[in-house]
Amino acid sequence: MLSHDIIIRPIITEKAMEGIPQKKYTFEVAKTATKIDIAKAVEEVFEVKVKKVNTMHVRGQLRRQGRYEGYTRSWKKAIVTLTEDSKSIPFFEGMI
Repeated sequence: MLSHDIIIRPIITEKAMEGIPQKKYTFEVAKTATKIDIAKAVEEVFEVKVKKVNTMHVRGQLRRQGRYEGYTRSWKKAIVTLTEDSKSIPFFEGMI
């Protein structure tokens, strides 16, 4: 898998933004990606050093539209912690 196929999009929520001062960044990643794949992809794309990767599977939620109901898609979330001597990711700098 290519690095850009592993990292799908950044997660920009209030809770995810609280981790930026501690150099914790949140991404939606491919469901089949492992922690090692995610760490290598972040290091390659953003040119930073990764200290730790935490992953979790987010289940789809039940949603209704009138009398019809269905589930949103399930996806995988990764919280990437960078080393102290690593530079920060410039994409997130304007968000704080």
